[in-house]
Amino acid sequence: MPGTVLLLAASPLGRGRLVDAASVLPVLAAVPPSVLSGADTANVVELADPLEPQAVLTRLRAAAAAPGPLTVYVAGELRLDRRQRLPHLALARTTPATVRYTALPWHWFRDELRLRPAGATTLFLDLRADADTWRALCEPPAPGRPFPLDCGRDAAVYGRVAPPPSRRAVAAPAYMKALATLLRSGRRLPDEELHQRTLERIAPEGAGADLVLAQRGPLPGDPHAAVTAAVRAGRHAEADALAARLEQAAGMAHGPVSEEALHWTEVRADLAMLAGDAARSCGAWMALAGTRLAAGQPSDAPAVEAAVDRAHHQWGRVDDPVRVRELGLRLVELRSRVPGRREGAVEHVRRRLREVQGRGAVPAGHLRTDPPQGATAVP
Repeated sequence: MPGTVLLLAASPLGRGRLVDAASVLPVLAAVPPSVLSGADTANVVELADPLEPQAVLTRLRAAAAAPGPLTVYVAGELRLDRRQRLPHLALARTTPATVRYTALPWHWFRDELRLRPAGATTLFLDLRADADTWRALCEPPAPGRPFPLDCGRDAAVYGRVAPPPSRRAVAAPAYMKALATLLRSGRRLPDEELHQRTLERIAPEGAGADLVLAQRGPLPGDPHAAVTAAVRAGRHAEADALAARLEQAAGMAHGPVSEEALHWTEVRADLAMLAGDAARSCGAWMALAGTRLAAGQPSDAPAVEAAVDRAHHQWGRVDDPVRVRELGLRLVELRSRVPGRREGAVEHVRRRLREVQGRGAVPAGHLRTDPPQGATAVP
C-alpha cells in the first residue's frame, strides 16, 4: 500500500522569526519519496511557509485520511497564544499578538491523527521555541494532563525542540537538515536509529540544551490496535464493547473523569461515527463535553471545544427530525456555553431547528456549514 508524506516548514515572514524553516525543503525534496515514507511508493505533499491555519488543517486532514503509512516532517517555531497559553506552530502571518488566529494549534495534530491505525503514523519534528514557550515546555506537566506537544498515543514521534536562538539570530533547522542528509543516502534506517544518528550529527550545535522527543509507536497487543482491527473488519459492535470495557477499567483505576477514562469515552464516540450512527456519536460527544465542564474545565479548553465541535458536526448528519430536534435543543444550550472558534455556530443550530419545525424532516446535511475550525473530518 503506498505511503503518504507531509512536509511542513513554517515560520513567520519578516522580522521576529526564529528559524528559517523553509530552507530545509530543498534538501528533503531531493530524497526519493519511498525513502521519505519507508514504503515502496509514496505521495508527497509539501507546504512551504503556509499563510492560513485552515489550509494546513485541510492538508493534514487529507493526509490523515489516506490509507497506508503516514510520515510527517515538521520544521518551524512554536508560540503560545495569549489567551489559553497553548502551543501553536507559527505560520507566515503569525505575530505575537495574533497567534490564536494565524498559527496552527498544536493539538490539531493530535485531533486529526487520532483515528489512524495504531503504528501507522510517524512524525519527525525540528522545532524552535520562543522564550515564553520554552519556559512552558520545560515545566513539569500537571497531573493528568498530556505533554503540550502530544501527538497521540498511536503515533511515533522523534525530533527535538530547541530554545530560542541568542542575539535575535535566525537559526537553521539543523536536526531536519541532518535527517534529510542521512536519508539522501538512499537507505531508510529504522526510525529510532535514524533519530539517534541525527542527534549525533547535531550534538555540537545542540550542546545538551535541546528538548529531545522520542516516543515509540504502540507495542504489539496494544488495545487500540485490537479496536482498530475490529472496526476495519466491520465488527462495530465488538469494537464498541471492547472500548466500553477499557473505559470502565480506566475509570476504576484512575477515576471516572480522569483523562485515561475520558480517552476511551472519546474512542466510543468515534466508533459510533464510524458505524454510521451520527445521532449516537453526537450524543456521546455532548455528554463528554458536559462531563469536562462539570469537572471544572473552562469552556474554551481545547478538549471541551473539540467535543462540542464534533457533536455539532455529527448533528448535521442526523436526518430523523425527532432526533434532530431532541439533540438540537441540547446542542444549542451547549453551544451557548461553548461557542468555539468559528462565529455563527449557535445561530446555525437555531436556524436548522427552525427549519425542522417549519418543514418537518430535514435531509442530512441540509443547512450544514463546514465543520467548525479544528473539528475532525468524517472519513
